Amino acid sequence: MNLIYIHGLDSDANSTKGLLLEKYCQHHHPDITVLRPDLNKSPAQVREQLLSLIEGLNNSQDQQTGSSNTVLVGSSLGGYFSTLISNQIGCPALLLNPSTQPHITLQRFSDNSVSNQDSSDESSDNQVLHTTAGGWRITPSDLQWFADHRISQVIYPNKVAVLLKEGDELLNSELSQAFYEGQGTSVTVQAGGDHRFSDFGEQLPMVIEVIQDLVKY
Repeated sequence: MNLIYIHGLDSDANSTKGLLLEKYCQHHHPDITVLRPDLNKSPAQVREQLLSLIEGLNNSQDQQTGSSNTVLVGSSLGGYFSTLISNQIGCPALLLNPSTQPHITLQRFSDNSVSNQDSSDESSDNQVLHTTAGGWRITPSDLQWFADHRISQVIYPNKVAVLLKEGDELLNSELSQAFYEGQGTSVTVQAGGDHRFSDFGEQLPMVIEVIQDLVKY
């Protein structure tokens, strides 16, 4: 089985959760390979990179298996991309505190830019609104892309599972819960916690069990 860990907004290929997942699988599930791509680029490029990566994994699989057994594990904005890709090609996905409306939540960068820019500044689709810790330079065209690619449904609900923390300080867990439960996906809401899923390491045995259940469908 292949797991593709899709990091969140201010993260990169060396995400703490991605590294924990990889090390856990190396020690306890050597049959599982964890891939941790760096996705600090425009959303259009992220989608194409993920689709290309999955296609490569599918092409290299043992043809006797009949299925690729590639699963996406997406955190925050990575949860958005995981849902998007799953809807497109039907691969299983586990979402951790997923972003459901990046076209709205990331608008804060545009608002900050407008309030801070001088009157002489020229508005442009290429204007940099925010640079993430990993180096993605967010522009108005990126926000428009998210608006044009809103997630309004989960096409393969049996292949998607969601883990939420009630204590998420960045995203509205109730909004995510209502959306995914309304789509018929499996949603587990945990008390307390935070957006970063700080206890992720302790939950890895359960995480792998959930992933193994997802590939059965």
